[in-house]
Amino acid sequence: MPLRWTAPLAAVAALALTTPIAIAEAPPAHATQHCFLSADWQNWTAPNPGVIYIRVNSRDIYRLDLSGGFPEIQEPGVHLVNRMAGSEWVCSPLDLQLSIAEDHGGMREAIIVQAITKLTPDEVQAIPPKFRP
Repeated sequence: MPLRWTAPLAAVAALALTTPIAIAEAPPAHATQHCFLSADWQNWTAPNPGVIYIRVNSRDIYRLDLSGGFPEIQEPGVHLVNRMAGSEWVCSPLDLQLSIAEDHGGMREAIIVQAITKLTPDEVQAIPPKFRP
């Protein structure tokens, strides 16, 4: 290989090695203000078997509409598990892989999220205080 090709090939190789890291740290190209990092999810409540409210960054509340009802989410001693596969950004229901788990490790049931909606301040105020995360 000619020496004149060594430097450009090394630069391309270095770029190829660093590009996935840069993409993983940035929000997806289609991201809007309604995306959030999964690590910023702080708390959750379930006012009924078909809805979960989550608090993100201590100031934002999102509503997760579930496919079907999951009465178990309202029982004491359960928590949500979100297994991330791929990006850490949550922008659509496909980005969440939720399941319900009991504190003592018994039950584990998958939950399918149909929709994610970032609530407005007025919508948050309309939530009864005991159901605000």
